[in-house]
Amino acid sequence: MLLQVIKLFSKIVFMRRNFTTLLMTGLVAAALVLTGCSSDGGDNAATEGSEKLLVATTVSPITSIASRIGGDRVDIEGIVPEGTNSHTFQPAPQVAELLSTADLIFVNGLKLEDPTIDLANANLKDGAEIVEIGTLSLPESDYLYDFSFPKEEGKPNPHLWTDPTYAIKYAEVIRDVLSERDPANADYFAANYETFASQVQVLGDAVRIDQETVPAGSRKLLTYHDAYAYFAKNYGWTVIGAVQPSNFDEPTPSEVADLMRQVENEQVPTIFGSEVFPSPILEEIGRATGARYEDSLRDDDLPGAPGELNHSWLGLMKYNFATMIKGLGGTSTNIDALDITSPIKDSAVYPQ
Repeated sequence: MLLQVIKLFSKIVFMRRNFTTLLMTGLVAAALVLTGCSSDGGDNAATEGSEKLLVATTVSPITSIASRIGGDRVDIEGIVPEGTNSHTFQPAPQVAELLSTADLIFVNGLKLEDPTIDLANANLKDGAEIVEIGTLSLPESDYLYDFSFPKEEGKPNPHLWTDPTYAIKYAEVIRDVLSERDPANADYFAANYETFASQVQVLGDAVRIDQETVPAGSRKLLTYHDAYAYFAKNYGWTVIGAVQPSNFDEPTPSEVADLMRQVENEQVPTIFGSEVFPSPILEEIGRATGARYEDSLRDDDLPGAPGELNHSWLGLMKYNFATMIKGLGGTSTNIDALDITSPIKDSAVYPQ
């Protein structure tokens, strides 16, 4: 094993990582659109002459869920460009303009976006509010810590949104906050929540059915980044490890040796990487152990392009769940059959 690890690292030392540098374009504050409505409360704004709420969001899954609930009654602009490492994202100074004009700022919380929250607090306009959706959805007693998020560093795993259970809770928080700020449209937000929550529940049910086709004892995840800890806990999977350590650097030789040993001992058929962040180490672990390397999972980068059907939270997780189940020897018949069509047009702004 030691010789194998040494050979692996000798090879990796000379591999050049070809990550594309993602430059954040300046976000220009959205002009608040004045909308009127008929005397009987039609399909436009809450009250005659009122302005839509301007809502800033961080990662694209939150932007997508907020758009499903807010629909055409709010203006939503994302902050974190898709394909960016949200854990290390540093907002550009131009983002301050959006943060200084937003009425609501929806963030995940759980220590995911501290630089953005700091910038928001420094530029928050009177009456605006920062809402940490994940922090409100998860009691501290349920925080999970792991290889990528060790407890001694004080940052829990923040990836609640990859679990349908918490995606519904996120939608509840967004519904309640929007309804409090815009009570005239509370019924509209509630109706949008119901349709979204129903679709998420159907997806969750399909996952539970399809995961039973995975051979016994094979629902084990080795990923580039541990984005499925809460999903694994609630759906009966096991996360055996993650390649990316808490400092987002490369793992040490001993850590790689441990991962290789786990893959071999537990006979994991597929290890899962990220389409956004290719991992030469995961690829080499696959070669060394005989496991297949699947590099197409996404944590917070929606598939497709803005405006397309699969560019949504539902599209993201439908693809991820089907890919994981098939990669571990199962079939995704029920997941594949899901209709993820949204009755609400997604008009949110997603930085690319």
